[in-house]
Amino acid sequence: QVQLVESGGGLVQAGGSLRLSCAASGPIVSINDMAWYHQAPGKERELVAVITSTSSTTDSTTYADSVKGRFTISRGNAKNTGYLQMNSLKPADTGVYYCKIATLTFSASKVKDYWGKGTLVTVSS
Repeated sequence: QVQLVESGGGLVQAGGSLRLSCAASGPIVSINDMAWYHQAPGKERELVAVITSTSSTTDSTTYADSVKGRFTISRGNAKNTGYLQMNSLKPADTGVYYCKIATLTFSASKVKDYWGKGTLVTVSS
């Protein structure tokens, strides 16, 4: 079974930084897309950033307008690892951050989505 584990959340003051990590394991052939979502208290889950592997050497990234210039999504040296670098954090960034991947497994005929359980980020003012 494919599993995702997020880490790196915590308490930080406004203007500070955090780096979230996402580690995927299981029968993964290749990860096509890795995305981060944010769910503020009492609100629905929203897409923050996504990175797509278009070739062995080229990736493409997209960001929500609210985080452009502050957050950076990337893939790690480990093949099934990803990161979200969050700078200039604001109280509105508070909430649970979820990692999601789209991947083909050895036993599946189509690409499927898999979700982590989330990591909590709290930004104080």
